[in-house]
Order: sequence, then C-alpha cells, then structure tokens
Amino acid sequence: MQMQKEVHLTGRDLTQMVQLRPEDVGKYAIVPGPRDRLEALMKKIENPVKNFSFMEYTMYTGTFEGIKVTGINGGRFSTDTSITTEVMCNAGIQNIIRVGTCGALDENIKVGDLFVVDEVIRGDGVTPYYVNKDFKTISDKGISDLLFEIAKGMGFNVHRGKAWTTDALLRETRAIVEDKRKEGARAVDMVSSTLLTICQTYKIKAGSILAVSDNVVTGEMGFMNPLYYMAESNVIKIALELVKKLEGK
Repeated sequence: MQMQKEVHLTGRDLTQMVQLRPEDVGKYAIVPGPRDRLEALMKKIENPVKNFSFMEYTMYTGTFEGIKVTGINGGRFSTDTSITTEVMCNAGIQNIIRVGTCGALDENIKVGDLFVVDEVIRGDGVTPYYVNKDFKTISDKGISDLLFEIAKGMGFNVHRGKAWTTDALLRETRAIVEDKRKEGARAVDMVSSTLLTICQTYKIKAGSILAVSDNVVTGEMGFMNPLYYMAESNVIKIALELVKKLEGK
C-alpha cells in the first residue's frame, strides 16, 4: 500500500492544526530560540495574546509602539526551527527576524559582540530536503543592512558576514572548523541556515542577528559572562527598532 498523500504533513497542515489564521499574526515576527528569551521579548510587547501553545512552542501577538508584532520561541536546532518557520511562513508573516546566539570563528570577535548574518554555509540536515547543494542561502539584504546600521548606531560591537550552521555541536573539530573558515565563515550557529532557507523558498524576507556566546578559535567560553547576557538582551532591542524602521517610524 502506498502513502495516501504526496506529503505526510505540510506546513499548511501544521498551521491549520494550531488554528492560526493570517489575521491572528503581525506583519513582523521576532524569533528567539529558548522560551526565556521569548519571555524577555514579551515584556516589551503591549497586550500580547497567545496564538497557540503546541509541544514546546508558544506564539504570541501584540503591539510595539502601535505596530502588530508576533513572537515565538522558534527552536534551538534545525529540526524544530523548520517546524516553526513553516508555521510562520504559512500564516502569512512577511518579515521574520531571528534573535539568537553564535560562536565566533574569528579571533577578533569577542564574547558579548553581535553578529549579523549575510550568508550561510549550510551544514544542517534539514535544508537538503528543501534545496539542492548549489542553493545560496542568504538573508534579505535590506533587513541585514538595517540590523547592522541600528546596532552600530546604538554603540554595540557588531560584525557581519558569512555564518556556518551545523547540527553537530560536539563535532566541531579543528579540521572542520578551519575548512569552514577557509570558506569565509566568521560565526557558527545551529539555526540560521534552516530559517533563512525556508523563508527564501516562500519568498519571505528574513534576517538573523546573533549574540556571541563563545569563541571557537580562542576557546573562550562566555556562558557565565555578563557581557553575553547583555548581548542577548541587546539583540531584542535591535530587532524591535528594526520593526519600527521597516514600518517607517
């Protein structure tokens, strides 16, 4: 017996399962990974209404200075990120901004700095099911330029360029890392490739700004460093300022 459907479960199916309609969400979505960063975002949103809570993911929509904004803890890894990104794209959100974390692959990028992703080397296991190996995963240039400009204007140490997304956190060997650095990667994360690729396939504008948590080259670990936690907060401030600028405010 063959499968009854061409695809077992689609992004549209998921969106219908959580009863999410285009009128329920904003034109803009800000997407942290963990729930605690979503809670920090929601403290800055007026009158947030829960759109749904499904498995580990919760979506809210409220307003920021009169602008309708959606927030969701969009996943820490490529697989869960693909699920939440499909839901956002099928709900009709037009601009998606990832606020996450990364490791630096450049000794001049410090813990607590910020990194704007322009392009991604895809090392995740999800995107090969969406695009071929020659597909170029990039952020929306307008969003990336604004993220960088806003961060600079706020006085933060911000870098930009190519990132590498991997699913194998504990297999970042010297040989693999040096190979990715030769390809131009200056940062590494576990989400940007999946989010940006899926958004590209839906022709939805998306960008990614990341707080630097550690440096893979120097071995510096910043998970107990106050500068890292300040950077986590700063990426949310920058994303909200981006929404205002995109809305012409």
